[in-house]
Amino acid sequence: MQVVIFVPSNVHALELAGLTDVFAEANARAAEKFYEVTIVAEDDSPVRCGSGLTVLPDIAYFASQGTPDTLLVAGSVGVPTAPGQAVVAWLAQMAPRTRRYGSVCTGAFILGDAGLLVDCRVTTHWQFASLLAERFPDARVEGDHVFVRDGALITSAGSSAAIDLALSLVEEDLGREVALYVARRLVVFLKRPGDQSQFSVHLAAQALDRSRLNRVQQYILNHPTADLSVDALAKIAAMSVRNFTRVFSQEIGIPPSEYVDLTRIDVARHLIEGSRLTVDAIAMKAGFGSARAMRRAFLAHLGVTPSEYRERFVTSGNGARSPLSDPV
Repeated sequence: MQVVIFVPSNVHALELAGLTDVFAEANARAAEKFYEVTIVAEDDSPVRCGSGLTVLPDIAYFASQGTPDTLLVAGSVGVPTAPGQAVVAWLAQMAPRTRRYGSVCTGAFILGDAGLLVDCRVTTHWQFASLLAERFPDARVEGDHVFVRDGALITSAGSSAAIDLALSLVEEDLGREVALYVARRLVVFLKRPGDQSQFSVHLAAQALDRSRLNRVQQYILNHPTADLSVDALAKIAAMSVRNFTRVFSQEIGIPPSEYVDLTRIDVARHLIEGSRLTVDAIAMKAGFGSARAMRRAFLAHLGVTPSEYRERFVTSGNGARSPLSDPV
């Protein structure tokens, strides 16, 4: 199966390596070599990665023969410089002829330049999601997803999400057993659900240290069991409820109530991953009040229950079942 990966200038080395290593490990497990991976660029000159590493493309894009089964565009560090018009035209013509095509991280901007995101659900690195939506308003950007599949198009967030994308392709092509083997070889999860959040809301809060809402964010984080209604938070911010809701949604990108839910989910995730507390205890410490409310929040925002989260993201050193394994 022919896989062509286009690398832009200043390509992110981890994303490119994540894709190629997954396909290489899959070949090692398959009965015979399954993936033929070709790295192409604007020409056949060495491409310097954002980290300083140098990648030598196999060929220039225009020298590739035939139509690949899969065409992927790697991301660069930051928003990539738009490639030449000839490259854009090649992508626009080639992608619709493939069985599937897509991008990693900011490679989505290059697909957008080629007109390949129109009326499609897509994602990219959370830091550039709003810019992608602004630049390509015909695309339906879902900036908080690890990867998004929309028909033949598959896009992913940055860095390690390239591995998630590649593993999903291997599972589609060669089955779960091979994908699981590759995941174990690379010491990663077999598959994070595509709608898993790219980032912790706590980390997002840290990025807004100078925001006038930082005091509110820190209060939410430090007091998940407190009254975190919009009325209570508006008082902390010394703003009217209406103005607080408007400013918070504008600056943070989500409404205050959703931010509270995501923070409590993060607290619960931390407790699930690092303790053996019961479901009820975790729900109380995270501010949900009940296991049922926590379950609803997990399903709404993560697409999994707390029990499923534990099974997918937590391993036990001695194989013992945690109290959280009870159905919730």
